[in-house]
Amino acid sequence: MSEPPSPQSAADTRRFDAVLLVSFGGPEGPDDVVPFLRNVTKGRGIPDERLEIVGQHYAHFGGVSPINAQNRELLSALEPALRAAGHDLPLYWGNRNWTPLLDDTVSEMRADGITNAIAFVTSAYSSNSGCRQYQDDIEAALARTQVDGSPDLTVTKVRPFFNHPGFIDTMIRNVSDSISESGATPDDTRLIFTAHSIPMGMAENCDYEAQLREVASLVTAGLLDDETSAFSWDLVYQSRSGPPQVPWLEPDVCDHLQSLADESAPPSGVIVVPIGFISDHMEVLWDLDTEAKAKAEQLNLAWARTATVGTDPVFVAAIVELVEEHLEGATPRTIGNLPARPAPCVPGCCAYAPVRPARQP
Repeated sequence: MSEPPSPQSAADTRRFDAVLLVSFGGPEGPDDVVPFLRNVTKGRGIPDERLEIVGQHYAHFGGVSPINAQNRELLSALEPALRAAGHDLPLYWGNRNWTPLLDDTVSEMRADGITNAIAFVTSAYSSNSGCRQYQDDIEAALARTQVDGSPDLTVTKVRPFFNHPGFIDTMIRNVSDSISESGATPDDTRLIFTAHSIPMGMAENCDYEAQLREVASLVTAGLLDDETSAFSWDLVYQSRSGPPQVPWLEPDVCDHLQSLADESAPPSGVIVVPIGFISDHMEVLWDLDTEAKAKAEQLNLAWARTATVGTDPVFVAAIVELVEEHLEGATPRTIGNLPARPAPCVPGCCAYAPVRPARQP
């Protein structure tokens, strides 16, 4: 067995001089909702009237998405964890679609003299929307903020972390807590793993579906002990958007709940596990805790929903390890059958050219 690479010297580790948190962003008040949705749908020609209908989901929560507050909490947890590990690096935060926007954050980094940053993106999987678009947006922000004569700024994104033990172990514990709190057993309850749906054309060019199935399998296996039988589980999708004639990954979570209720021997309840998200933001609060929960209640299925990893200390420690893969050349830790994805990603990976339906005359 070969020896793991030794940590680099302190002088070498200074070639990285910051950590950048990159996320999707979300509105923080009613007046933000439509402008935020304009940013999300830029270039698609969607009228404000349609955006206002979509924005009604946010109205149920005062026009506020929790994602920005959750990112602030993550930064507050990550900074001392990095320092405790010996990495006194400044942390920055930029969003793709709402303040603080990536361009503004990258400009701030340039003004502060940052030259080589490590980016942690709040998406665990490989796909165009969950990985490639983030990399493209980082590169676009770097290009737009470049000033003649200013030092170059490089940003290196950490690998997709779906199979990092810290992510898996946290999800296992969260599911175990839900089982204990609900009194569920394998005989009466189905585990329903959920993730954001993506177009089939996108799914065919990445490992998104395989990675989700790997995580669901690992989490379910991690629940086993000498006294526990295996829970049955399904992988379903949620939050699809776009024209109905464009196929997306299925089944939808609400459709699947109906299918379970229609079985000859349906389960008495479900535990929904949002493995596709790292925090309880709008896709969890609305699509699961509101719509899917109401569907389950309509079908007389007992409902429980597992927490996302959030700022759990084990997950925060995993982020530190992902950063250390670049700071110290640490060997990537993985669990399961899929290898660690390369970081940075291979150019052009997860490419996707959406097919726009022809407009009716």
